[in-house]
Amino acid sequence: MMTRQIPFPKPGQKSPGFLLFLLLVFLFLSQADRAHARQAMLLPTASLTLKQREIRVEVAATDASRNQGLMFRTSLPPDHGMLFAFDTPSRTCFWMKNTLIPLSIAFIDGTGRIINILDMQPHSLDNHCPESAMRYALEMPKGWFRDAGIEAGDKVEGLPAAN
Repeated sequence: MMTRQIPFPKPGQKSPGFLLFLLLVFLFLSQADRAHARQAMLLPTASLTLKQREIRVEVAATDASRNQGLMFRTSLPPDHGMLFAFDTPSRTCFWMKNTLIPLSIAFIDGTGRIINILDMQPHSLDNHCPESAMRYALEMPKGWFRDAGIEAGDKVEGLPAAN
């Protein structure tokens, strides 16, 4: 009878199978991140102006795009955000489930006036709601509105028309 010796990893040494598993996990996660980035690129974009400051936004105007929002993103370019557009005035609240970056949200009425601005923490399931009916919600990196000197009552120019 012939015996075969099976090599076991030494203490602290990773087995080849474990290293392969880690590689597969890394590849899966990088593909998932790319899929989210591709989906983001499919959204229409717009330029908005707030106090002579121009920003670029992705426009989430469908239920699917509003539900996805900025989930799973790891960063936003400078002066970029997401505009949530609603066909009719709404008191819709927002949360941060699966959102990895801290954000500030400005709720905006149909005339472009900012109703209120709130800061939101990653992964929070707390509701963040407008003080009155809004037509748009603008998410930017946390503190962006404060740093730009933008506050409730200011106007947003360039908002897309209702569908």
